[in-house]
Amino acid sequence: MKGSVTIVGLGPGNSLQRTPQADQALAKATDLVGYGPYVNRVEVPPHVVRHASDNRVELDRARHALEMAEQGRHVAVVSGGDAGVFGMASAVFEALEQGPDKWRALDISVVPGLSAVLAAAARLGAPLGGDFCVMSLSDNLKPWDVVLERLRLAAQAGFVIALYNPRSHARPWQLGEALEHLRGVLPSTIPVAFARAIGRPDEAVRLSTLQEANAEWADMSTLVLIGCKASRLVDRPNGEPWFYTLRRVDAA
Repeated sequence: MKGSVTIVGLGPGNSLQRTPQADQALAKATDLVGYGPYVNRVEVPPHVVRHASDNRVELDRARHALEMAEQGRHVAVVSGGDAGVFGMASAVFEALEQGPDKWRALDISVVPGLSAVLAAAARLGAPLGGDFCVMSLSDNLKPWDVVLERLRLAAQAGFVIALYNPRSHARPWQLGEALEHLRGVLPSTIPVAFARAIGRPDEAVRLSTLQEANAEWADMSTLVLIGCKASRLVDRPNGEPWFYTLRRVDAA
């Protein structure tokens, strides 16, 4: 029997934001592989085997999925948001490249999902109306000096910056240092949004300026979105402004 690996983006967490294509892929799975909270999020029949693991064993997880597919299983490798944005898709292809040649004949596909940055942007207004970039603040796979240099260059280039993995128990200091680093590049009045668990019951949004932004407002469920000189706030009667970025960039 020929097996398969389907790498599925589950979206930000609200089932309404998961695509029909993702639901279709999950319905065909014999096994679910992924980080524990994402695997537990999926409702599947009792016969589907769940293989949950920690969040720092991506390559081991990917190899396990490929091994099961080689045995004829239909494996759904799940990630929150989009599997290709700091998710499992890259890990699966890294394992594929490093693994035996026979894995390359497996049926492997990637199903896109709604990334957290898109869900947060829709909740805030239109902060991604111009050019933007997404970055992970985690230094598990890249040096911290590289993170800071990329932040500086992105800010100088005028990108709106979306920060994934901003702060954790193991890395409580990095977001504060990153914000301070950006204060040396950007005007203090630049809008900053802290968008937590968008679409889920514990959703929370907080807007501030770069000068006032506090790293304590973020955790690993938070996406931090830092505006640029073309970003604006539009007041609303409820006291929570719309956050948007102009499409036009004037010549220097």
